Amino acid sequence: MAHTLPDLPYAQDALAPHISAETLNFHHGKHHASYVSKMNKAIEGTDKESLSLEDLVLKADSEGDQGLFNNAAQTWNHTFYWNSMKPKGGGAPSGDLADRIDRDFGSLEGFKNAFSEAGAGQFGSGWAWLIVKDGKLAVRKTLNADTPLTEAGAVPLLTMDVWEHAYYLDYQNKRPDYIETFLDKVVNWDFAAENLANSGQ
Repeated sequence: MAHTLPDLPYAQDALAPHISAETLNFHHGKHHASYVSKMNKAIEGTDKESLSLEDLVLKADSEGDQGLFNNAAQTWNHTFYWNSMKPKGGGAPSGDLADRIDRDFGSLEGFKNAFSEAGAGQFGSGWAWLIVKDGKLAVRKTLNADTPLTEAGAVPLLTMDVWEHAYYLDYQNKRPDYIETFLDKVVNWDFAAENLANSGQ
């Protein structure tokens, strides 16, 4: 069964002016759609057609199928990214997530600094992540299509895309400005908190 491009969880202009409708039109409607299409072509007529998206990512990784991995992981990463943002996001987390951020990063500012450094310090294309592993929150950065899904014991909670197509129409080469806006204006703490609660860690 072919995988489908998921709808955005909000209107295309809902994150404006921080992330424009034009960016989401290209990013979701062209880039994300292309990953889904190429992934479907790669698995058509094979025993991988019946796998869930997460299992497909893990199978492609374990078999060293880089082409399939790139498209399956980018399909998964992007869906996770859309949900990592929301209109009128930002602010501060609450509850268990807030307590754990204070415990593991010293403060919310400590987390923001670590996350911003991961995003700004990722040379070329990639991602910044908040994960939980062995009961502790941590920041990861991954190159190109790589994802914490392939790291044993790691559960992704939140991600930020730092491929240029995620921000160039709105911020040009000012990646740090995009990162700051992501954290202050659109980050979806509720999504991260839900993922933490469901992680069992």
